[in-house]
Amino acid sequence: MAPASFDWWKKDSRRGTPVVVKMENPNWSMVELEGPSEEDFLISDSQNRSGDNNSSHNNKSRNRNAKQLTWVLLLKAHRAAGCLTSIASTFFSLGSAIRRRVASGRTDADNEPDPDAPGINEDRTIKTRFYAFIKVFFWLSVVLLVFEVAAYFKGWHFGAPKLQLEYVFSSRFSFKGTFDLLYSSWVLIRVEYLAPPLQFLADTCIFLFLIQSLDRVILCLGCFYIRLKRIKPVAKQDDTTDLETGEKGFFPMVLVQIPMCNEKEVYQQSIAAVCNLDWPKAKILIQVLDDSDDTTAQSLIKEEVHKWQQDGANIVYRHRIIRDGYKAGNLKSAMNCSYVKDYEFVAIFDADFQPTPDFLKRTVPHFKDNEELGLVQARWSFVNRDENLLTRLQNINLSFHFEVEQQVNGVFINFFGFNGTAGVWRIKALEDSGGWMERTTVEDMDIAVRAHLQGWKFIFLNDVHCQCELPESYEAYRKQQHRWHSGPMQLFRLCLPDIIKSKISIWKKFNLIFLFFLLRKLILPFYSFTLFCIILPMTMFIPEAELPNWVVCYIPATMSFLNILPAPKSFPFIVPYLLFENTMSVTKFNAMVSGLFQLGSAYEWVVTKKSGRSSEGDLLSLVEREPKHHKGSSEPNLSGVKMELKQEEEKASKKKKKHNRIYLKELTLAFLLLTASARSLLSAQGIHFYFLLFQGISFLLVGLDLIGEQVN
Repeated sequence: MAPASFDWWKKDSRRGTPVVVKMENPNWSMVELEGPSEEDFLISDSQNRSGDNNSSHNNKSRNRNAKQLTWVLLLKAHRAAGCLTSIASTFFSLGSAIRRRVASGRTDADNEPDPDAPGINEDRTIKTRFYAFIKVFFWLSVVLLVFEVAAYFKGWHFGAPKLQLEYVFSSRFSFKGTFDLLYSSWVLIRVEYLAPPLQFLADTCIFLFLIQSLDRVILCLGCFYIRLKRIKPVAKQDDTTDLETGEKGFFPMVLVQIPMCNEKEVYQQSIAAVCNLDWPKAKILIQVLDDSDDTTAQSLIKEEVHKWQQDGANIVYRHRIIRDGYKAGNLKSAMNCSYVKDYEFVAIFDADFQPTPDFLKRTVPHFKDNEELGLVQARWSFVNRDENLLTRLQNINLSFHFEVEQQVNGVFINFFGFNGTAGVWRIKALEDSGGWMERTTVEDMDIAVRAHLQGWKFIFLNDVHCQCELPESYEAYRKQQHRWHSGPMQLFRLCLPDIIKSKISIWKKFNLIFLFFLLRKLILPFYSFTLFCIILPMTMFIPEAELPNWVVCYIPATMSFLNILPAPKSFPFIVPYLLFENTMSVTKFNAMVSGLFQLGSAYEWVVTKKSGRSSEGDLLSLVEREPKHHKGSSEPNLSGVKMELKQEEEKASKKKKKHNRIYLKELTLAFLLLTASARSLLSAQGIHFYFLLFQGISFLLVGLDLIGEQVN
């Protein structure tokens, strides 16, 4: 039999496609088979009528196809079994991780004061009010799910949204059981009383969703127009020669400020980067504005400033005794120094920002002969954008913010929100606008709005980048987003009368009130949370109110695609990005409400944690670029500072261990969405089921702090 088999294989070796069958089980053999072609599976009528001469050939072909098909089916079955095994092991690993985190984690309800956070601790009563509402809603959905499943097995097979209501009305009093009577009454209640207001709320959110999506499309079209026409702010050339350096250009007096607070991880890289700015030393002064309450951080920063002073840098160290107003109070205190009157411009860099040496040469010249210009803002770039999934998703969001929102608003209306760092202000514009104020947690947006009302113009430079660091833990990112979304609502309450009374044009007032504040700061988190986290699961239990498939799937997918265009390398993360944005809507909605109604957490300020991953390499490269050292001075003792930092980290690690937090609101919403997805199976709603399932899993991962790094 073996020789015949080899002859058959050799004779038809040119037909079909070679397939290599590999079995992972060592007890199975590896054989090379010829894949069946279409001709092998189709026997034409002409072959059937060809007579006895072709019968033997047909039999061989039929036998050969049967063998090949058997092996292919075995291969498919083996692969399917391997997938099932891997899925089971994955779920087992996930379950183990969840069990460990639940056993050792802390919940966000723990009201333990953070010694490193100078902000106001959030009031526990106000903090848990929102969570209590979601928890009640979740348990109600569980009860309804049990009720609906019982009704389904009793024959109540109603699909959304077409219910047999005539049958319910006509047969209401003919049911032979208490359950049937109870369920029919529930159907009538939800049809008459629950579905109409829910559908109205859903239609309202859909309308807001469409308006916000239209705004997003217009911004993208504006960005496309800018790229097509190659529109770019151009600075005027100056042939004046600087006496100190002999260079030609515009070299006014520039004050550089680095506000920081307990920034032990990143203070070296920021100070080194600013001290290496290519600008005449007689026309630049660097202020290190240290608000640290940690004595170790104070001494390290002061020592670093002293080393750069010995190296010839024009740098001073300032530490406030009364630390009121957080960053705004720090900047306000620095601007009250008597020597500030000698400077025309001020550049601001947060502690983790590393400007390139030519930063001032690419930004300050835009002010020349442009007396209406008050601010030049540079774009951020991120040294750790590929560190983990959380930083990748943040990079998508911020790339769209700078590439589209800031650039389009800067080109077409000369206004955008100041990002708080990597920008250069005309000091006269700051003074004319009232200076820094501590009334909100978004002092940067506050000063930008007030300067815009005074008629000052802004320029955004998309081609000038300043490196910084993204939060790598969800805890740090969550606190940052809370501040960024509660502050604008505080500011909106305060500045609305000033906007209405201002002398700017009606179009600029409309842009500030409706587009800048209401649409992008209030409506966006409102409909994101309400529509996808509340209304959508409710429609599963009240199917008379419905959300169309294009609202659940197509428009969100389109908007996510537009958001990811400025970061094309992040395209594989488009689905996680969509799910994560909806997950973050809980934090943003909570922050928006607290800021709008001045709740306890509205003025919470927590310094964003940094890891300082890039500090060592960037610092060394910057020091190597410094060619000159004054006589009698010493170079910064990098090894000594590093050793001291390492010892401090070791001491801190003995006292504190890394842990995760369990976020109760996110976990409750996860189970709510998963419960609603189970209910959607009874109505055979495919798109709704998959959206609720994956969104519930996303909430589960975030609620268990399985995204990003753990925190100290």
